[in-house]
Parts: sequence; C-alpha cells; structure tokens
Amino acid sequence: MADFGRGHPPPGSLQSMANRLANETSPYLLQHRNNPVDWHPWGEEALARARAEDLPLLVSIGYSACHWCHVMERESFEDPDIAALMNEHFVCIKVDREERPDVDAIYMDAVQSMTGHGGWPLNAFITPEQIPFYAGTYFPPEPRQGMPSWRMVLLAVADAWEKRREEIREQSDQVVRSLQATARIQPSSDPISEAALTDAVAALRASYDSRHGGFGSAPKFPPASTVELLLTRGEREMSLATLRAMAAGGIYDQVGGGFSRYAVDATWTVPHFEKMLYDNALLARAYLHGWLLSGEERMREVCCETLDWALREMRGAEGGFCSALDADSEGVEGKFYVWTLEELRETLGAELAEPAIAYFGAGERGNFEGTNVLEAHGPRPADLTEIRRRLYDARSERVWPGLDDKRLTAWNALMISALADAGAVLGRDDYLDAAVACAEFILRDLRDDDGRLLRTWKDGRGRLRAYLEDHAFLLEALLTLYEATFEARWYREAVALADELTARFADDEHGGFFTTADDHERLAARRKDLDDAPIPSGNSAAAFGLLRLALLSGEHGYERHALGVLRLLYPIAVKHPHGFAHLLRAADFYLAPVKEVAIVGSGEGAHELERVVRGAFRPHVVLAGGADGVPLLEGREPVDGAAAAYVCEHFVCRAPVLTAAELAAALGEADFTAPAGSARAPTG
Repeated sequence: MADFGRGHPPPGSLQSMANRLANETSPYLLQHRNNPVDWHPWGEEALARARAEDLPLLVSIGYSACHWCHVMERESFEDPDIAALMNEHFVCIKVDREERPDVDAIYMDAVQSMTGHGGWPLNAFITPEQIPFYAGTYFPPEPRQGMPSWRMVLLAVADAWEKRREEIREQSDQVVRSLQATARIQPSSDPISEAALTDAVAALRASYDSRHGGFGSAPKFPPASTVELLLTRGEREMSLATLRAMAAGGIYDQVGGGFSRYAVDATWTVPHFEKMLYDNALLARAYLHGWLLSGEERMREVCCETLDWALREMRGAEGGFCSALDADSEGVEGKFYVWTLEELRETLGAELAEPAIAYFGAGERGNFEGTNVLEAHGPRPADLTEIRRRLYDARSERVWPGLDDKRLTAWNALMISALADAGAVLGRDDYLDAAVACAEFILRDLRDDDGRLLRTWKDGRGRLRAYLEDHAFLLEALLTLYEATFEARWYREAVALADELTARFADDEHGGFFTTADDHERLAARRKDLDDAPIPSGNSAAAFGLLRLALLSGEHGYERHALGVLRLLYPIAVKHPHGFAHLLRAADFYLAPVKEVAIVGSGEGAHELERVVRGAFRPHVVLAGGADGVPLLEGREPVDGAAAAYVCEHFVCRAPVLTAAELAAALGEADFTAPAGSARAPTG
C-alpha cells in the first residue's frame, strides 16, 4: 500500500537524482526526494547555509495525505524551470508538519496573521534568523482566480529581499513578539466555576446544526472532543444526533469502517477522503461513550468497525499504527472509495444489488463527480454483512491510496486509549492485546540512548525528541491502559512520564506547558499549543492526565500543574468552547466530585465489581485494582477473603461494598442496566 505512484521511484532507485531528502524517513519528505528543487530537511545544515550566504529560506510545509500539497508538487516543484528559480534565490526546506509540529505551528501563526487564513501546503519565506516576512498556502503555476502564480511570488519575494532586506529585518522584533503571544498569556485569578462551564456548553447550541448534526456549515470536521464534552455534561440531543449523522454519512466508510478527515458539505455526504489515525482513535472512543449512554447498537458497531479498520489496515508488525491513508489513488481524489451503479450491480449480483443501492442511497448521477459516495440512509438490508464483505473484497483489488507508514507517538497514544477503553468495556481481549502491544512498542522503540521519548518511527528507526503532545497523550493512554488491565507497570510508566513532562515542559512563571522541552533547539519562538481542534492540545491533555494521576497517586503536585493550565486557558475556553472542548472536559473533571474506586481481591467477585464500573459511561471516576503498587490501593483489603470495592473521594473512603448492587448504589445508580454487549451485561 505504500505510495510510489506520483512519479517518485521506490527507495533505492535513481539515487543519483535524489536531493537532500533521500535519507529522511518521513513518507512526505521522501515523496519530494526526486524533485529538481534542492530541498533540505529542517536542520542546522540548511540554516547555516542561509546565514553564510545571507539568503532567505523558503520553508514549504505539508503532509503525505494532503491533496493540495500533491497538486502543488506536480504543478510547480516538479517543473525544472520553477525549481531552478527556487534554487537560485532561496535555501529550500521541506517540512512534514506531522513530524515537526513545532516548526509548523510557528509558520502557521505567521500565515494566519498575514493573510487571515491558513492551511497546507504552507509556504513561508523567512530570514536566515528564522523570522517569517511573507507566507501563503497554495499558489498555482499560472495566475488564477485572483491568486498570483508561484513564479510571480518567488520573483517578488526575491526582489524584496534583494532591495529591502534591512527593512525586513527591522520588523523582526515585532514579528517575534507576535509569534510568542501564546507564551505570554497570563493566568487568571477568577474562579473556575460550574456556572461558566454550563454557559460554555449552552453556547455550543448557537453553532449547532439541528438539521444535519455537527457544528457550523461546510466544511465540517468531526467534532470528537466537543461530542465528548457534551456527553460528559449529560447533554444528549446535540451529541448523539451528531454521532448518528456522521455514522450515516459518506464521511464514514460504509464498506470498510473508519472516518475521513472532514466533509466538504454540511450534510456529511462527500468527504475529503484521507483517513487520519488521530480522527479514528478519537471518534471510536466517542462512539463507545455514545453507546454507553444511549444503548444504541449502531454506536457500538461504529466503534468496533473503526477499531477493526485500524487493526486491519493501519497496524504494523511491531504493534504501532501508521499515520494516514491518502485521499488519492492513481492521482484521483476518492477513486478508491466511490462506486457507479454498474460497479455495484456487477459486484453484488441481482439479489443483493437493489437492496444495497437503496440502503447506500446510490443514484444514476451519483453525488460525487458522477460516482457515488456511499451513505446509509435507506432501509437496512438483511444481508448487509455479506454486501459489505463483497464490496470490500472488490475494492481491495483496486489501486490502494498511499499509506503514510510513519508511527507518531502522540497519535499512537490516542489509539492506545481507544483500544484499551473499548477492550475493557466490551470484553474484547483483542483490543486490549493491541493496546498493550502498542504501548510496549512505544516504550521500547521510541526512546533515545538517554531514555528520552521520541516523536516518530519508521523502518526500525526512531527519531526526533518528543513534544508536549506526545508526552501528554501517552500519559492519558497509560492511565487508561492501567485502568483497563490493572497492570501496575502502566501506572509506574505514567508516573515517570508525568515527572518528565512537568520537569521539561512546564512554564513555572505563567503556568501551563510549552510545546517543546527546555533543551529543544532554538526556534523563532517557544510556543504553547492551546486549542483542541482537530485534536486535543498538549496542554489540555496534560491537564486532564495530571488530574487523573493526582487522584490515583495522592500527589497534589500533579493537580497544581494541571490547575496552572486551567487558570491560563479557562477564561478563553468558556468563550470559545468548540476550540477548547478537551480543556473544558478537564475543567469539568476538576470541578466534579470524582469517585476514586479501588477494587481489591480476585476471582469472579472482583470481576463483577469491575463490570459495574465499566458498564456505564463514567467520566467522573478513576479506577484502581490488581496488585499493590498504586497508592489508591494502599490499606484497602478484601473483606473476610471476599473481593471488595472502596469508593473514595480525595482518598477518604466509605465502608467497603461486596456486591454489584451495593457498588452501583455507591456510584449513584438507583436502577441501572448495562447496554447489551458490554462487559457487564449478562451473556448467554
């Protein structure tokens, strides 16, 4: 499934033609290694050359599943004349934004400040001192729709540098101050109040699409963190309707499972077809929680189908998960996923075709350039499993989209959380085994010689020191894995990781955490990632993980660091809840009377108590069990040899309970029945 079909030979061939990207591991960078542009990877070699020759740097940023990145490459970066112009006037750097979120964030701030919008490909022109002075996104090879051509941009920037470089440099201090704005946010002394959190959730209704689900208009991105916030707060209308709408739309792969990155329309019908690991990890968990609240079987199905897709198509032999599947195959967006009526009839035969066509809403004219993106709005066929199997087998014979097979620590951590949570709730040992294998892979292979966590791994090679989000997502994952398995090793790893995170990333002056560690290379600015779109920010995840760890460990220092994040961001978050939903979940957790549940003992009695806790959506519970080694378990003993559960708040515990009914009552359930299929539900 690796993509070498865009005019790029496979590794090892035509090395004499390759530029400086030939020795990189990023699939995105390797896609550009045979461009006539003299690309450098980001690093000291390129920066030193720019300083020595006093040349501006052209930093071009993208990622392997980016459709318009591929378009600009074909149109401009593969053109020898344009490449010669780039090579003459600039030191050219290619950056994979997924490997280098620190570099990407700085120049994304710059392009948004200069143009009012952002996106990829991102093309920033910067001084040898790394200060941006012009930036944009996609530029066509010829002037089009009010956009200058890429050649025009290159010549204009080169002319400006030749004639006005001192003027450009004089503006550097102002630009740097702007880039450092997130690091200068001051903590608030206002209380973190329940009322403000309630108002924030109410504010989401203003942008809610009551007709189609989701928030805002086209394009629509899956709002996993927002849905989780709403579920946590007990809101069901907006959250469940959004989950239903996405599951029925073309953004969800009705044949193979898994979600595309976003829908280009308001109805979730036509996706931008790339599939990202992070979306699917977050959404699988949101559907699991939606099922626990609603009992709707389709929610459980979507959770499992999404995780099964990840295990089938994205998992490597070492246990890690690849980053993304491309939108394009054979150079055409969506070609792998769409169907004509003739293809459906030929694949399914007379008996199955018509029920399938009705279910998937397929029509003669199609809904995407004369073809059909399959949806799920019609009557459900009795033979849907067989229909999907035949379509999947037939589709598998097509040319597959390109696979970005680098493993990123942060995104793998999100998948660990989803697999561990679903495995524990659903009693799926295969999910738990996959979560354990992935965690073992990260802790074994994504370490440097000093034991420091690394960001990315490919072909047996880990590289690049990890960022805040890598540490924070992995902290949440390790705690979820501990709660799912009761293996104390995951708790110990979480403690060590939390200590590393707070020691190397914390801002002791203003609170919160920097994106990069204290010994990271010097960039134009040391930033803080703050917003939770499209994935939780490192700060939000760190706050949530540290709050949970504080309740398992009894160490108040973890809560103090988490509170620093909340004081920094809560005033902004409550005004912009869609952009800070994970932060608001952390605030909700901080404000809630969280139950600390310690289960001691073994045998069926202990398992029955576990199933009570796992059989409902419990966003305000932390769970400990198994052998000693976790402070919440200390001093808790079975009662007369029988397994017991201790329900505590701030390490102050009630009398132990021995039965499922008693534990349910202690958790506030007057009359609770788990959804069929959960680890708690009766089995035949």
